[in-house]
Amino acid sequence: MILITGGAGYIGSHCAINLLNEGKEIVIFDNLENGHIETVNLLKEIGNVHFVKGDLKNPDEINSVFDRYNIETVMHFAGYIEVAESVENPSKYYKNNIIGTLNLLDTMVNHKVKHIVFSSTCATYGEPLYTPLDEKHPQNPINPYGRTKLMIENILDDYDRAYGIKSIKLRYFNVIGADSKSRTGEWHTPETHLVPNILKSIFEKDRVFNIYGTDYNTPDGTCIRDYVNVEDLAQAHALACSYLKEQNKSDCFNLGTEKGSSVKEIFNAVKNVTGKNINVEFKPRRQGDSAILLADSSKAKKILNWHPEKTLEESINSAYQWEKIRH
Repeated sequence: MILITGGAGYIGSHCAINLLNEGKEIVIFDNLENGHIETVNLLKEIGNVHFVKGDLKNPDEINSVFDRYNIETVMHFAGYIEVAESVENPSKYYKNNIIGTLNLLDTMVNHKVKHIVFSSTCATYGEPLYTPLDEKHPQNPINPYGRTKLMIENILDDYDRAYGIKSIKLRYFNVIGADSKSRTGEWHTPETHLVPNILKSIFEKDRVFNIYGTDYNTPDGTCIRDYVNVEDLAQAHALACSYLKEQNKSDCFNLGTEKGSSVKEIFNAVKNVTGKNINVEFKPRRQGDSAILLADSSKAKKILNWHPEKTLEESINSAYQWEKIRH
């Protein structure tokens, strides 16, 4: 049985669908602060899902899950993810992300559960020294969010050495898209990610989409990012689970398409996919935005046999179909 912390959220729910399609039995542990009970109910219609509402900051609540269910592997998504908020309120991020993970890991030690797949981020690298970024790039995060993720990576390595817990750290680049059948998708409040914010500008009258920074050292002056589809990402998590079971080794992997798209290119792709006109305004740069973030995912391709398949247009269209349902 696989435990998914944060399984009622965006990426966790897509990973749950992927596992359920493989016939796996899963337990979702989520406090529903950023996840949604509607998502849990949907997942129960797809396959064998148990749901426990609880918070990782409460050791007793997570311990009861391990007492109740025969957990073999953990997928850990539960955590705060907003960069700007982490700068304004680092205490919230350190308490939740670090202490919650420690409670989870200590419970795993006590119940002799040895495998965990961790939702990490390319934000652990900080300002790129070179691009594309491979796993050997120095990790020097520039905000509290990224620092919490790097600290957890280091904690996982220490727990491997001391307690034999094997972990796969998956460092995502920019995740986009929704379930191909429009059953779940990106659903954040507030929404800080690029594609859903462009799409909301279609559905919400008088809303204007802001592009921050048009003077970067890139071909069209806007930031370039690596956008990876959430269903492709879910497949990587399933492969990571299999790798842990077969190889019983800890490792880390970048997850991206190795193709960059600028903000303007994403904006134009959304217009082309939707056929809608979108109001846009150009604003000055935001602090801390790198000009280019591009993944080298060759390690994941070679070792996990992971190959992202969705095109940018397919990802945008799935997100558009999901937003249509939401509006």
